[in-house]
Amino acid sequence: MEKRFFRYDAELILESGETLSGIEICYHISKEYGKEAQPKKVVWITHALTANSNPCEWWDTMVGEGKYLDPRKFTIVCANILGSCYGSTNPLSINPHSGKPYMLGFPKTTVRDIAACHELLRKELGIEEIELLVGGSVGGFQALEWSIMSSSRIKNMILLACGARVTPWLGAFNETMRMALHADPTFEAQEYDLADGKAVAKGGKRGLAAARALALISYRSYTGYLTTQPETDEDTMWCTRVGSYQQYQGKKLVDRFDAYSYNSMVYITDSHNIGRKRGGVEAALKQVKANCICVGIDSDGLFPCCEQQFMAEHIPGAQYREITSLFGHDGFLLEWKQITDIFKEVIICK
Repeated sequence: MEKRFFRYDAELILESGETLSGIEICYHISKEYGKEAQPKKVVWITHALTANSNPCEWWDTMVGEGKYLDPRKFTIVCANILGSCYGSTNPLSINPHSGKPYMLGFPKTTVRDIAACHELLRKELGIEEIELLVGGSVGGFQALEWSIMSSSRIKNMILLACGARVTPWLGAFNETMRMALHADPTFEAQEYDLADGKAVAKGGKRGLAAARALALISYRSYTGYLTTQPETDEDTMWCTRVGSYQQYQGKKLVDRFDAYSYNSMVYITDSHNIGRKRGGVEAALKQVKANCICVGIDSDGLFPCCEQQFMAEHIPGAQYREITSLFGHDGFLLEWKQITDIFKEVIICK
């Protein structure tokens, strides 16, 4: 797949009423798009919280040459969401009005804003129909929102491990992660360096590591931790193995992300409510026209199966499928064999 950029020079009016001028959207697309004699069917993938626009990296069991979603067979598109640090306009981007990075002044954006950006990119690419739209977790939020916003363009949709509206349970994790970010005084300081005209955040790293470690607990399961992080010494006095694992996972995100973009991502998650100004969630779900499969994970404590069952009950003609995993919410990335079997139910893949 090929990395490209789309610049939208007009003023983007956000759902909050705030505006952004001259945004950039980073996206990956099948290399041959626009060159083939016969256009291929389009598979559009919407990514989760801290992923990038290249699903061949973060979903390499499903996407790539020789994989089930082969970019040579389909036109595959994935766009980095607004506010993320993987190429799209984000808190470290330079505000054209001040000449300085936005930092904590970056506007709060919503899932609906992200879907609007996907729609702008779709139009720019000249894509008239999306054969399959697929998203897991926060990617599922985007897919669902977009399927209502542009219902006539999307033929089939697979929603993995997500819900129709942010729950108090998810919101509690989000607020606690923000508390961790703001507890780091270097985050509040908003200091940065400039390298080749781009801002690099200096602070917020300890808060980001703590927020990620907290999030990881919500992504996994009791059984998953028992399976992968047991103490090997029967006589150990302290629980050290899992502590090292949490520290490692926090540092791993710090090495590839920044605290200000993470703060933006968490606010986007909090905004999710497909029923807003549509007469409520049930009324909004009835507006989905795509053939839809809602997929739950039996051990997912962040988005329990009842959430996907609810969507399937209220989206016209939707089906519910459930996969088994030891690893909780992250099963939507790990259980690729079961997910492949579900993909086979969609007409495009037959």
